[in-house]
Amino acid sequence: MPIKIFIIEDQKSLADMIALHLQEEGYLTEIIYDCKLAIPTLMRFKPDIIVTDLMFSGKVECGLIGQIRQFTTVPMLVISNNTLLNIRIKALDDGADDFLCQPFSLRELNARIKALLRRSGSNMPTESQTVTPKIKKVRVWVNDYRHSLLVDDQEIEVTQIEFSIIKEMSSNPGKVFTRSELMDRIKGGDGAYLDRTIDVHISSLRKKIERDPKNPQHIRTVWGRGYKYEM
Repeated sequence: MPIKIFIIEDQKSLADMIALHLQEEGYLTEIIYDCKLAIPTLMRFKPDIIVTDLMFSGKVECGLIGQIRQFTTVPMLVISNNTLLNIRIKALDDGADDFLCQPFSLRELNARIKALLRRSGSNMPTESQTVTPKIKKVRVWVNDYRHSLLVDDQEIEVTQIEFSIIKEMSSNPGKVFTRSELMDRIKGGDGAYLDRTIDVHISSLRKKIERDPKNPQHIRTVWGRGYKYEM
């Protein structure tokens, strides 16, 4: 049986990216986006390791770690954009086994998980147990907490408007945005005067995130309508 990893994270794009990466590594994953569902899901899923954020709806939820520890002793890795020393110490005192600050490398996340599994004596997944994901590996990660954009695990510099565009589009994959809709979303409804400026920003984003900007796989043109984002 593959190792089961329980992911508790309210930022959907981050949770989905972590899950897809871990599936490619041969793990079986379960995600919840609401920490209130942690205990019922924990009892049903019975994970071998837990990966949980420390902040939900903008608030630190150290109490969640203590609640989980009342039901299980499996390894727990906390991820958070809160780097304060007292917060990290509190999380470890409450029962977390490791703490990983955002933004982080997926390779480091995987290494931390393997280390925790070794310490707990859990068997690592073998090649025959590998779960093949139905979706290709996520290349682009918009980290709203840190206001950063990572492509192929590398942080990419973007302007404020570029970040707003990619954040809006990646949060609604498959949705077709007209130019005016994108400008309304990122400029508060006053985008008509900007005319084709969106095209310039889209072109710049493609150069930064696409392997072949002339044949984009993420930011796609929908002729006569606008643009859409595909994972």
